[in-house]
Amino acid sequence: MNKTRPSADDAIRDIPDGATLMVGGFGLCGNPENLIAALNRKGVKGLTVISNNCGTTDLGLGVLLEARQIRKMVASYVGENKEFERQYLSGELEVELNPQGTLAERIRAAAAGIGGFYTATGVGTQVAEGKETRVIAGREYLLELPLQADFALVKAWKADAWGNLVFRKTMRNFNAVMCGAAKVTIAEVEEIVPVGELAGDAIHVPSIYVQRLVKGKDYVKPIERRTVRR
Repeated sequence: MNKTRPSADDAIRDIPDGATLMVGGFGLCGNPENLIAALNRKGVKGLTVISNNCGTTDLGLGVLLEARQIRKMVASYVGENKEFERQYLSGELEVELNPQGTLAERIRAAAAGIGGFYTATGVGTQVAEGKETRVIAGREYLLELPLQADFALVKAWKADAWGNLVFRKTMRNFNAVMCGAAKVTIAEVEEIVPVGELAGDAIHVPSIYVQRLVKGKDYVKPIERRTVRR
C-alpha cells in the first residue's frame, strides 16, 4: 500500500508522448512544481493539458509551453502568458476555453462517473456553438460532457504513505477535483506522515483516488503579481 516514489522523475517516467494530462493549481498557486519540472526534463511532446490556466510566460506550465511540449490546452484563463498568445495566434497551439465553473464541473463529472450535465453558463455565446441545448423550466441550458485524462498531476500539502491527501488553502482549487478524473493520479506533497497520523475528518481526498505519491522539494512558490502598500 506504500505508494511513495523516490523522485518526481520516477513518478512520471511512463507518461508518453501524446498523453492527456490534468494539472492542478490556480494561477501559480498550488502547482505541482516538481512534477512539471520532471516532465520538462523528460521532454515528452504532444501533450493535451487540462488546467485552469497555463502558468505565466516562464513559470508553471509556461515552461512546458515554451519548450513546445504542449499541443493542446483545455483551460479557463490564459491572460498571463505572452507565449501562449503567440503560439495560439500563429496556429502552433490548439486551445479549448471553458468558463471556469464549467471546467471544474466537467472534471468533477468524470471523477463522479456522470455522463454529462446541463448548465446555463455560456448560452448565447461562442461557448454554445455545436453543443446540444435543452429548455428546462423555461430556461435554455447547454449539455457539457465530462473531461477525462490519462494522468492527473496534483499538489497537496500533506499525505500519508497510502496516499490520503490533505490540501491547504488555495491549492485545493482544481487539485482535489482532479483526483479520480484520470486513470492515474500522481500527487506531489510537501510532507508525508505515517499511516494513521491524519485524522479521518481532515482528509480531503482518500487514497483510493491516488496511485502514486512523491515528496516535493526546493519549492519556489512564485507570485504572479506582487503588490505591496506604498
